[in-house]
Amino acid sequence: MYNASSTRYDNMTYNRTGRSGLRLPAISLGLWHNFGGIDTLENGRAMVRRAFDLGITHFDLANNYGPPAGSAEETFGQILRKDFAPYRDELIISTKAGYYMWPGPYGEWGSKKNLVASLDQSLKRMGLDYVDIYYHHRPDPNTPLEETMSALDLIVRQGKALYVGISNYKAEDTRKASQILRQLGTPCLIHQPNYSMLSRWIEDGLQDVLDEEGIGSIVFSPLQKGILTDRYLNGIAADSRAAGPSVFLSEKEITEDVIGKVRKLNELAAERGQKMSQLALSWVLRGGRVTSALIGASKVGQIEDAVASLNAPELSAEELERIEAILRG
Repeated sequence: MYNASSTRYDNMTYNRTGRSGLRLPAISLGLWHNFGGIDTLENGRAMVRRAFDLGITHFDLANNYGPPAGSAEETFGQILRKDFAPYRDELIISTKAGYYMWPGPYGEWGSKKNLVASLDQSLKRMGLDYVDIYYHHRPDPNTPLEETMSALDLIVRQGKALYVGISNYKAEDTRKASQILRQLGTPCLIHQPNYSMLSRWIEDGLQDVLDEEGIGSIVFSPLQKGILTDRYLNGIAADSRAAGPSVFLSEKEITEDVIGKVRKLNELAAERGQKMSQLALSWVLRGGRVTSALIGASKVGQIEDAVASLNAPELSAEELERIEAILRG
């Protein structure tokens, strides 16, 4: 029987999400990788338990996470039943729909048919009556934005989600989506974009829109798929994701120029008493514009390192200038 740590809320930072009443942990755990049907259940179970003991209350999924697609939600459902039934009201659980999930014209994108059917399937896989946050996972170039947003509004009114958000939307589409949702009476709670030292597109307008519209942000891939760690400082190991068949990271992304920059950043991290991964998290959370950094993990120690990054001093103006110089170099 799992009994959560009595000190789980003592050291985590919780940030208000946009203009809502919801606060999210500064570090959230994503189940994009390592929770699928091909992975070891007990390892996933140990990671979720340790995350919660450290104050991570938010667990992020999508209908297509696995592999195979759907299996991460099934795994999480098992963990919920075994360990977290008494703690459901302490958890923020999110899922998404929009990428390919099943064959035919309704198995992806942003139609009302897809979003409603997909959430029903997700709830069944996890054994839940509702999720806390439901996202449209990517913009749909062919479905009117009004239809997609009205589907999210309908889902909240049906009681299947408490809040809704969007992911991977550019600045202007984010503004339009937010305005439609506000008119419908279901505000857009949060946006989930990718953001890291090596991927900074959200600084070109999106963050300003989020501030103006009162929308929170939870950023995925803050470690740039593992590049912003010590994993590749000495080359590509045979057992690394980049050396394997992963479609999410290839050797082409790990250039000598990129690794040269990471080595210099790693030196700065060491001066601060941090690991490279911890510096990367401190950087995305700097200044308070990001609500939560969404990490992935393959073992418990990575979660512990991520949460420990919150204990580091804030990045100074001089350190931020050094980082910018390294990234520009």
